[in-house]
Amino acid sequence: MSGRGNGRFPYTRWLTLFLMLGLPVAGVVWLAYLLDALMLAAACGLLAALLAIVALFAAWHTNAAWQVLRRTEEIVGQDAQAPQKWHALTMLGELGATVERMHQILLDEKGQVVLQTTTADAILNALPDPVLLLDAHRRIARANFSARKFFGNDVIGHDLAVALRHPTGLEAADAVLTGDAEQVAADLTLPVPDGRSFSLRVVALPASRENTAAVLALHDVTALRKAEKMRADFVANASHELRTPLASLVGFIETLQGPAKDDEDARIRFLGIMKEQAARMSRLIQDLLSLSQIELREHDRPSDPVALAPLLRDTAAALQPQAQAKKMPLSLDLDETLPPVRGARDELLQVFQNLIDNAIKYGKAETPVEIRLARIQEAHGGEWVEVAVRDHGEGISREHLPRLTERFYRVDSARSRDLGGTGLGLAIVKHILNRHRGRLVIDSELGQGSVFAIRLPLSPASSSEGEDKDS
Repeated sequence: MSGRGNGRFPYTRWLTLFLMLGLPVAGVVWLAYLLDALMLAAACGLLAALLAIVALFAAWHTNAAWQVLRRTEEIVGQDAQAPQKWHALTMLGELGATVERMHQILLDEKGQVVLQTTTADAILNALPDPVLLLDAHRRIARANFSARKFFGNDVIGHDLAVALRHPTGLEAADAVLTGDAEQVAADLTLPVPDGRSFSLRVVALPASRENTAAVLALHDVTALRKAEKMRADFVANASHELRTPLASLVGFIETLQGPAKDDEDARIRFLGIMKEQAARMSRLIQDLLSLSQIELREHDRPSDPVALAPLLRDTAAALQPQAQAKKMPLSLDLDETLPPVRGARDELLQVFQNLIDNAIKYGKAETPVEIRLARIQEAHGGEWVEVAVRDHGEGISREHLPRLTERFYRVDSARSRDLGGTGLGLAIVKHILNRHRGRLVIDSELGQGSVFAIRLPLSPASSSEGEDKDS
């Protein structure tokens, strides 16, 4: 500091000292000019008394200022040393500087608090799961963006029961807030809007200025639970589908080795059945492998140009013998002017084979299977290519339509197995279309037949082709 070691202080302090001491002197000189010599002695005495009073006042305030300065610098965290040759004005200047430093420290601390609060809010709002901060009375003190979106913007300040109307969640919060547990985890299902499964965790917080006592977080595990159920169902169904033909094979082999060992007619008949069951197992395993491979590549959209009209003609030609066996003509109505779509030829071939094969299997004998390729315009403005396969069979009840693409779901299990179905055909179609960013549209009524239509985006393919040509 400039004023401690050498008694120096800024020019403003010199000016102040000059005003305090120089003005009385100037007054005496003025009085001497106006009055005679007798009055001069009295004026000098008055000046001396005035200077003594100023000195005593400065000494008293210097000591008081030193005490204030010492306490202030203790707060600021600096070492205050007793002044040796300090003037009163120097002490006041140092006190002002110390107060200024303390003010700056308070501003810095306020800035840090604001920064920390802003950072905490940003972190909370970035979390995808709903998070609530509760006070000691179970009121919601803060809520992140996901929580406000899930529970509503007006939940802050209300009891937790207003937002979370589930006894398990409220009991978990009460257990933490009352000190019975540091943290509680629970699983619960909320009816919003359809039953959703959540993993809930409530954790106690240390005392804070914000009067928050606990944090409550919800993690949506609905998709995980559904995936677990689907996996379990898939394993069970696949095991069942494989076990049935395998049991038949084992039974016929034992029969041929035992009672029918020398029966030529039984051997021929049983071998034929065994061949069918083995073929069924082979188809099932092939479909399972195809489904697994497609699922692995589902998020990788294919980009090869595929002309659909020639592909549909090739598919119809390959299935022509099967259709002729039931006297079902394959009627083709193909728009040859359509541009190619983005896709994988072999996968789209598998889609068309499944749809046309199903139409032949489940269609009525001696009725046509109609295959149409056309351009359609949807209401939202998208342009699509549609391949529609219509049969004139018994039709499907509408309650079954949403589940037709589920694995191993069959409207008539016995009939499906008799016709050689694995229960995976439409599931494969759905996943292939997902990879191609397409859709499957099913329309059917009992007694009216069924229409299975796939839609593939046309405009993105065309624009991408133009970009490829430009590049």
